[in-house]
Amino acid sequence: MGQTRDCNEMTAMSWPCVGEAGRTGDWRTMRPVLDPEKCVASRKNKIVCMQCWMFCPDNVITRTAPPEINLEYCKGCGICAEVCPSDAIKMTPEQGKQAEPTVMEEASCDG
Repeated sequence: MGQTRDCNEMTAMSWPCVGEAGRTGDWRTMRPVLDPEKCVASRKNKIVCMQCWMFCPDNVITRTAPPEINLEYCKGCGICAEVCPSDAIKMTPEQGKQAEPTVMEEASCDG
């Protein structure tokens, strides 16, 4: 097999990249909110822990102290909140959106 995507890899690999699928933040119904008082990186002002950054499938969390979440591309999957050892990330309902999907009424064919 030849090289792929000019990255000198011999196999096809998936690397998350912000914006590869366009701005996807409007898909979510829940958003992550970071509490800097609980965040280890924020409290120590060092790039430590970074579980949220490592496990984010969309690469929308910065590897900085404190970490920042790019909500334009965050889909609201909640993985960052699940892996945070200090419980510093909470998923909250997206403002202005319904938390539950709407069910459309079925169209009747009975004229």
